[in-house]
Amino acid sequence: MNGRRIELATMNHHYMFYDLDVFFENASKLGYPCVELWTSPQHFFMDYQQNDPTERVLALMDKFGVRVHGICPEQCNPKPHNMAAKDKSIQNRTLAYFTRAIDVAKTLGASQVLVTSGWAYYDEPVEQARERSASMLKKVAHYAESQGINLAIEALRAPESRIANTVKDLELLLEMVDETALKVCLDIGAMVSAGDTIQGYFDAFGANLIHSHYVDTGERSLHLALGDGNRNIAEDIMTFERNGYTGVLSVECTDSETLTNPMAADARSMSAYLEAYRNIEGLEAAGSR
Repeated sequence: MNGRRIELATMNHHYMFYDLDVFFENASKLGYPCVELWTSPQHFFMDYQQNDPTERVLALMDKFGVRVHGICPEQCNPKPHNMAAKDKSIQNRTLAYFTRAIDVAKTLGASQVLVTSGWAYYDEPVEQARERSASMLKKVAHYAESQGINLAIEALRAPESRIANTVKDLELLLEMVDETALKVCLDIGAMVSAGDTIQGYFDAFGANLIHSHYVDTGERSLHLALGDGNRNIAEDIMTFERNGYTGVLSVECTDSETLTNPMAADARSMSAYLEAYRNIEGLEAAGSR
């Protein structure tokens, strides 16, 4: 390890029944240096025509000393903004939506916007939907590059989408899009569901892997708070470290059991992260003797 710890971020999904102020305040209290902002209607509304004022988010960032690392726009089925949409009017709205997300990210000083492949209808060949997805992603990525923002695309689990579920699916899609601003997000839940590995993602994408929705996994959910599942967090972090990862580990906790007390879930995640680094540093100290 080079002395620099990979930063841990939290997301606001499990704060859906709390005010955004509570989310930022708790992130600050627990020592999270940054957050990933999910554009939920109750926290930061955004569609293809409008968005809530960014001034409120900027004020919270300043008040609590927590930066927004990235934007995670609402986009999974059956949300209206689908990268692989058939209808021309939906395609126009989708492009406007994601270019707006890029503008919001730039205003907030964020470096990236999370995207997915969108979803295919079950009554059509998946290849047709993948072509539409690649075409839209190319347009969005081209605009992102002009604004100095990266896109981080994550795989989705079946049946959320049939277009990009695995490392190989993502490799194909990135090859089709062929835009430098389109990078990769490793979503641990999708990875486990597909039978892929963290090292497999690095082998495929190398430095283009710029973000991770890093969560614990177990029988109850594939998006648990850290420490609530059965992953070896220290081992995972060491794999990220060995591969020179420069992004953050963003805890995308969507476990319904955390909705009443997301503050405790975030405390468990931070505790598990710190314990993992203590274990890593202990192993390194022992190895240097």
